[in-house]
Amino acid sequence: MPQILKGRDCRDMSKLLVLGISGSPRKGNSQFLLDKALEKARNVDPDSVKCVSYSIRGKKIGPCISCFRCADQEGECTIKDDFQELRDLWLKADVIIYSVPVYHMGIPGQVKCFIDRLGNTLFGRYRGIFDPGEDKLPKLLKVVGNVVQGVHLCAGQEHTLTNLINHTLVMQCIPVTGDMWHSYIGAGGWTSNNIDPKALEKQLTENNYDARIAVKSAQDIGKRAAELALLIRAGGHSRKRELSQDPIYKPFLDRIG
Repeated sequence: MPQILKGRDCRDMSKLLVLGISGSPRKGNSQFLLDKALEKARNVDPDSVKCVSYSIRGKKIGPCISCFRCADQEGECTIKDDFQELRDLWLKADVIIYSVPVYHMGIPGQVKCFIDRLGNTLFGRYRGIFDPGEDKLPKLLKVVGNVVQGVHLCAGQEHTLTNLINHTLVMQCIPVTGDMWHSYIGAGGWTSNNIDPKALEKQLTENNYDARIAVKSAQDIGKRAAELALLIRAGGHSRKRELSQDPIYKPFLDRIG
């Protein structure tokens, strides 16, 4: 089982770090699918892959207030809450797997607050590696997989996946899907109109077809994300001399050691 993170994680540079983020204020279906994805990610190579799980449940992550102070504070957000803990873990990770419920045809507010502040603060954080006046983000090259589930069949799963894919691209990272036909742009599932936090877990024990597909999709996301990240890491090591000539790759090279 993946490590359930309760505090700051010490990075083992020798291992690929997979960070699973449960974006639900409940402990239920999103965490269940995330656990399935992380299990498959770790099994790609248990000696080389480390998985940690983080939940926004009980966390306080306020919205960006657009003060732009982070630009002059080396990317440090002026709001002090649980954002900083998750940001530090996000930056250390080679793979991010988001598992979220659909809220109003999109991502939950807590997750939106996090990615808004993450995007803005990183411009200030990395400003020093570029020439003066160049405000841009480096090629972070994290692999990002997305798992989404809703109560209803057509409840915004694809809209939510698209939200997360756009976030991935803006952050100069790489989106990954599972395997067709189960996963076109990410893993999507529904709980057959059941609002129970344990709905998918119960339906899987009953051999419910849609629950099985949701679980398989999540597992495929975890597996392919870890595989792709290992390939990217190997490529980064083999081309380190060339990539080190361009500051845009510095955070990626620093991360892979």
